[in-house]
Amino acid sequence: MSALHLRLPATTANLGPGFDAVALALQLYLEVQAEAAATFRIEASGRNPEVCGAVENNLLLNTYRAVLTEQGRPVTPLSLRMHNEIPLGMGCGSSAAVRLAAVAMASHFGELSWDRKRILAAACRLENHPDNAAACWMGGFVASALEENEVRAISLAPPADWCALLVLPARPLATTASRGLLPESYERAAVVANLQRVSLLTAAFAAGRGELLRIAMQDWVHQPYRSKACPLLEPLLPLAGVSGISGVALSGAGPAVVLLLASREEAATAEKAVARVLAGRDPVEILLCGLEALPATCSTRDRGGE
Repeated sequence: MSALHLRLPATTANLGPGFDAVALALQLYLEVQAEAAATFRIEASGRNPEVCGAVENNLLLNTYRAVLTEQGRPVTPLSLRMHNEIPLGMGCGSSAAVRLAAVAMASHFGELSWDRKRILAAACRLENHPDNAAACWMGGFVASALEENEVRAISLAPPADWCALLVLPARPLATTASRGLLPESYERAAVVANLQRVSLLTAAFAAGRGELLRIAMQDWVHQPYRSKACPLLEPLLPLAGVSGISGVALSGAGPAVVLLLASREEAATAEKAVARVLAGRDPVEILLCGLEALPATCSTRDRGGE
C-alpha cells in the first residue's frame, strides 16, 4: 500500500466575533508521513515531540483507530514520521489538524476512498464545530456552517501582504475548560453587535480592507468571559489600530492572542509594542507567520520510492 503524506496548517479561529463560524489558516504546519507497518511507531520532531511521538494516549492514533473501527475496517498499524510546528493547547488549531490527518489516514489505509469533502465532514463531527477544521483543510479565511452532517464553507484568499503575530503564554489551556467559562445565553445587544462585526470582518477579508479590522474583530460573546483564563487578552486588545497592528483577538479558545498586521514590515514595531505592554509579566513567545491561502495537501506515493 502506498505511503501517505499530509501537510496541514495551523489555524486561528473566531477572530473576535466569529465564534465557531470563521477561521484563518496560518503558515505553521503539521507534516505527517505514514506507511503501513508491523506495529505502531512514531518518529517526531519540531514542537512538543514528546507529546506527538507518544504511541499511547495519542490523539492522532486514537482517532485513526476509532474511525476505522466505526467503519468496520481492520486497523492497519502505521509507521509515522511527524514534524510539528503548531503550538499545542494554545488555540492554534492543533486538534483540528490532528483529527483531519487521522481521518485522511483512516480513509487511505482503510481503503474507504473518501473524498476531501467527506474527510472534512468527519473531522468537523469529531471537533463538534467546523471553523478550525474547515480553514485547515481549505486554507485562507473560511466562513463555515454545519447542516446536519454536511459542512458548508467558503474560503477567501487573504491579501498576500497580511500576516499574523501569535503571542503565546507559557501554559496551555484546554478547549473544554475555555468553553466551560461561557454563559448559556446572551443579551440581544451583544448578539447583534457580534453579527454586525462578523459581517464586517468577512467583507474586510474579501475586499482587503485592513483598516476595518480594528472594529471588525471586536467581540462580546466569548472573549469577555475567557479573559479570566487568558490573561494576555486584556492588555493586548488596546493595541488594535496602533503600532502597525490592524486587529487583535483571542486565538480560538485561547490562551494565545493573534494580532493581524497589514505587512511583515510592521512586525518589528508590533513586537516592540507587545513587549512594552507585557513588561513585568510572565515571559511569552511571539511567532510571526504568514497567512496560508492554499489548502492542506494529501498525497500518496508507492513504497518503492519516487
